[in-house]
Amino acid sequence: MASGLFRKKSIEKIISDQQEMEALEGASMVRNLGVRDLTFLGVAAIIGASIFSAIGQASANGGPAVSLLFVFTAVACLFTAFCYARFAATVPISGSAYTYAYTSLGEIIAWILGWNLLLEYAISNVAVAISWSKYFVDLCEGLGLHIPEYLTMDFLSAKRAFTEVQPLINSGKQLSELSVNLREGYTAYLEAPVFLGWHFVANLPALFITICITYLVYIGIKESKNMNNALVVMKLLVIALVVGIGAFYVKVENWSPFAPNGIAGVLKSVAAVCFAYIGFDSISTTAEECKNPQRDIPRAMMWALGICTILYVLVTLVLTGIVPSAGLAGIEDPLAYMFTIVGLHGVAGVVAASAVIALTSALLVYQLGQPRIWMTMSRDGLLPKAFSKIHPKYRTPSFSTIMTGVLVGLPALFANLEEVINLSSIGTLFAFVLVCGGVLILDLNPENQKKSKFKIPYINAKYVVGGSLLVAMYLFYPESIGDWFNVHFTGNAKADSWIMSLFFVAWFVLAFFSYTKNLSLIPVLGLLVNLYLMTQMGSANWERFIYWCLVGVVIYFAYGYKRSKLKL
Repeated sequence: MASGLFRKKSIEKIISDQQEMEALEGASMVRNLGVRDLTFLGVAAIIGASIFSAIGQASANGGPAVSLLFVFTAVACLFTAFCYARFAATVPISGSAYTYAYTSLGEIIAWILGWNLLLEYAISNVAVAISWSKYFVDLCEGLGLHIPEYLTMDFLSAKRAFTEVQPLINSGKQLSELSVNLREGYTAYLEAPVFLGWHFVANLPALFITICITYLVYIGIKESKNMNNALVVMKLLVIALVVGIGAFYVKVENWSPFAPNGIAGVLKSVAAVCFAYIGFDSISTTAEECKNPQRDIPRAMMWALGICTILYVLVTLVLTGIVPSAGLAGIEDPLAYMFTIVGLHGVAGVVAASAVIALTSALLVYQLGQPRIWMTMSRDGLLPKAFSKIHPKYRTPSFSTIMTGVLVGLPALFANLEEVINLSSIGTLFAFVLVCGGVLILDLNPENQKKSKFKIPYINAKYVVGGSLLVAMYLFYPESIGDWFNVHFTGNAKADSWIMSLFFVAWFVLAFFSYTKNLSLIPVLGLLVNLYLMTQMGSANWERFIYWCLVGVVIYFAYGYKRSKLKL
């Protein structure tokens, strides 16, 4: 059974299956994407909900120092991007990290990874749809069109606000004295129609945009590409406007202290910052629609990461330079808010209007990615055949696209933005870890290295990984291990301490194999940095993540294990 769980699909087999698929009439997709289109897809995916919403709370937690966290996370993503590019140039198939894991780590790992990519794409799109809804509602308000609060937010936020505000109202506090979020949530829950004792609070604009984007993705890659390119140009112009005008209103004294809540405050924003980079890997899901995937995908990943990192850092510095970081807590539209603070209401209106357009492009890319992964999994027999069905006219994975729309649209009606971001981030980092590990395993065979048109620069990790481990342990562990154990492995913090300890165990294992196998440094660094970022997600997110993986394992044994084409 163990051998069946870890059966691998050879590179030759994957490529030959793809060639046979393309030879079948009606089974192939249209190759329409060049390096510019792919770069724009990457920029569209990366710069989405985070720069228009989540960056505000991240800056509130960590202050201007969050800009350095963006750089650190970008470096981690760069290491990972090298590994993605290595695989994309070797296995130019739409399955992305799922296919890469199938060639290097085995079927069960590939399935779990594919299952977690549902977290990355579908749940990330839920977050983008929620953010889009917020900006859309603000835009409508600016135009004099009021949409009832109970039709523009999730039930959980409204219920929490009502529970918090009701005692305050009873004690004589005025509603106008409370924050905007609490007022809106309280009003939504209070005014919502009640059915069988349940208050109907739902985010209808989020559902509406999901339906529209799903339709666009359904009718073809060319239409999606053209729309995305236009939206990305508009998005970049808006960010240039934000930075260019905002720079004149920056107060340097707002950058001091640079990290007002210390390193703990900066690390509190890890989930949001990681979420900000989700999407650069989505480029690889379009491999079967690229003109030259083995050349263009690696280039597009590097371009997209570089462009977005520069923009994130500039926007963070301008935002915290205009608004003191403490004033950004709970602000869902920070870029529009900062211009309101300085009296530029016209610019704030432009930002809010443009955010609606810009977030649409991020939604579009995620809706492109998920169906193509499901399509590949279905071809391997791990999902029903309907998921790999190609529309005879539009040449898109029709059923998978519809299912993605359903799985994004329904949760977007009721989901909470913060919970969605945290769960999505840990699933994405898990995918990054497996891709970096897969490259290390794949390259143990010199023949595999010869098959790739993209080479990761080789730096011997033999001494670097072990040496850095010794330095880290010296800095991390105090003189008295007994006192440290009593402090960290008892009480509420013990779960997080165990997670960190397991990280050091993984670091030791990597140091051992780096020394004995002369591993390449860049994939090893990608592994370590992504594992470290996962440790900062908190035990509650880890618990949800583990439950999610267990559900995936149950589904695999109930369906995929017996129907896998490698077993037949």
